Amino acid sequence: MTDNPTTIVIFGGSGDLTQRKLAPALFSLHRKGRLPKKTNIVGFSRTPFSHQQYRDHLRQGVQGFAPEGFDATAWASFAEHLYYSPGDSGTGEGYQSLKTFVEKLESGPANRVYYCATAPTLFGPIAQALGRLGMAGGIRDSELSTPLGPEALAKGARLSTFDSRDSGWRRIVLEKPFGSDLASAQELNRVLHSVFDESQLYRMDHFLGKETAQNILFFRFANSMFEPLWNRNYVDNIQVTVFEAEGVGHRGGYYDQAGVLRDMFQNHLLQLLCLVTMEPPASFDAEAVRNEKAKLLSAIAPVALSDTVRGQYRGYRGSPRVAPDSQTATYGALKLHIDNWRWQGVPCYLRSGKSLSAKTSQIDVVFRCPPHIMFRLPPFGPNLLSLRIQPDEGIHLSFQAKVPESSEETRAVEMVFRYGDYFAEREHANLPPLVPRASASTQVAPPSVPQASACTSARVPQASACMQVPPSPRAERGKGGEVPPSLPDAYERLLLDVLRGDASLFPRKDAIESAWRLIDPIVQGWASPDLALRSLGEAGAPPLAIYDPGSPGPIDADDLLARNGSCCPTGCGGYRT
Repeated sequence: MTDNPTTIVIFGGSGDLTQRKLAPALFSLHRKGRLPKKTNIVGFSRTPFSHQQYRDHLRQGVQGFAPEGFDATAWASFAEHLYYSPGDSGTGEGYQSLKTFVEKLESGPANRVYYCATAPTLFGPIAQALGRLGMAGGIRDSELSTPLGPEALAKGARLSTFDSRDSGWRRIVLEKPFGSDLASAQELNRVLHSVFDESQLYRMDHFLGKETAQNILFFRFANSMFEPLWNRNYVDNIQVTVFEAEGVGHRGGYYDQAGVLRDMFQNHLLQLLCLVTMEPPASFDAEAVRNEKAKLLSAIAPVALSDTVRGQYRGYRGSPRVAPDSQTATYGALKLHIDNWRWQGVPCYLRSGKSLSAKTSQIDVVFRCPPHIMFRLPPFGPNLLSLRIQPDEGIHLSFQAKVPESSEETRAVEMVFRYGDYFAEREHANLPPLVPRASASTQVAPPSVPQASACTSARVPQASACMQVPPSPRAERGKGGEVPPSLPDAYERLLLDVLRGDASLFPRKDAIESAWRLIDPIVQGWASPDLALRSLGEAGAPPLAIYDPGSPGPIDADDLLARNGSCCPTGCGGYRT
């Protein structure tokens, strides 16, 4: 960050995302002293707010959605940096007034962040309006008074984005979804690149801003003990799971068009898979990290429709703005393969759904069974490394241990690391490095846990049940009896990275398009099963499985893992016989 003033312009400044996420995150950064000293935050939206009305509006959001972090004195100093400029992001009305107001506020060279907290259909018009007014910065082309047409954009023409008074940087942040398919994502990229350079684009994926997701690379590459095992020789399968307990709620209109594949798989789940399977980058530089992600995504083989499961929770069709005969999937499961040296032959399972029995996001690395069992044991589960993204943030390592006073009886136990037990919230940027408060604990799973997998002696019949190691209860008290602090919100970290110019956690153009190339054929196959099957030569399309709200999901997801002999640490709906 430079000494220039920094202006954050929020398009959709009066909307729900700004109230729920952006305002609390920016206020938290202000309290911790992590915003640039000369920061202005300008909301831009159709609501006819005055500056004070806008400040009151955001205060209500912070008090309502992040009450534990609210402080009246800190808010008073933060509110001095909040302003409002009314306008319409779609029609172009108010942009000239916005430019005049911001330039007057800055009074000279300044840096700017443009945050598009709007519908995705407005990303292109916002970028083009900024380009026409010379507000994007960094590209020295002649001014154009009218938007370029599709033919000119296809030929690589750019809108003018240079203003001679500008000596600061310009960055634009775009919320998901980024396109609805490959074609729309490519078109949006063409429009954005007509105004901004790729280095100025920050495509938001809030999952990557979670501390637990960021820690995956540190866990892998800052610890030498795991990386030698991180390959096809020792790993049986990898499972990325994001389950939600809530239904679609008020988002029925959007969700019925998007479905679970567009909403979760194309972005969140594939990005998490990249973190756990990518090759080590040469450095932690943003481009080095993003290069390895792009390589990984390009190595994923096309997914067969027979290796997918789609489901819909009972009652979804009665949700507001959902078609009464909707075939939209609210649950999805995929098996895919990464065609490279490290992961050849290792199946990777992605699962996500709504209205399930519990909210959980985690990555499970299931290791291979021992090649020979010398003990006379009943079937037991393989070693399991579980990276818990939320809500039980931490890392769990499951392994077998002998039960005391027995001859050969074993039980699954866990070594557990929890963020809440080790790290206190860092209220200030200059605090010294944190020190662990306790050693990892070992917890014994209850005897009633179903045991499973091929880890068994040849003299004992194999069991068909999946291993299901239940999550350990989250620590409710920390050292000295205090309640462990919560981790910073993902938006807080990602906004800080935008201000710093660190794009490591933001998907790049090639990664976005590679993800759509993988997901598009599945979306099309689910929408037109017969047509897709004729083109792919497959035997059958996955039926739309109906599951009960509050259940673990469709039984078909269990069967998808069972066909490969894989077990399901999160239950996949619990194993049914």
